[in-house]
Amino acid sequence: MFLIELTYKGAFSEVEPFMAEHLAFVEKHFAKGNFLASGRKVPRTGGLIFCQAVSKTAVEELMQEDPFVYQDLVELTVTEFVASRAVDTLKGLLA
Repeated sequence: MFLIELTYKGAFSEVEPFMAEHLAFVEKHFAKGNFLASGRKVPRTGGLIFCQAVSKTAVEELMQEDPFVYQDLVELTVTEFVASRAVDTLKGLLA
């Protein structure tokens, strides 16, 4: 599993014009089963996405479709992790 962190490089007003396209990208990957959860950071400096994929390289390639990434509006950090404990409703995420 991977945690994708997006951190805005500038003010939210620079990102906002691309929000609808970003959300369409996110929805596309929820529908494909790639994304498991997503949301904004508080304060609103970016967002986080939980992703299941075969490799970090695959996640990095997938994220090149995100307008926030290809418009160079965010710093992208992809962290791989192995869930070793989870609440019952998330047991399916355990490796």
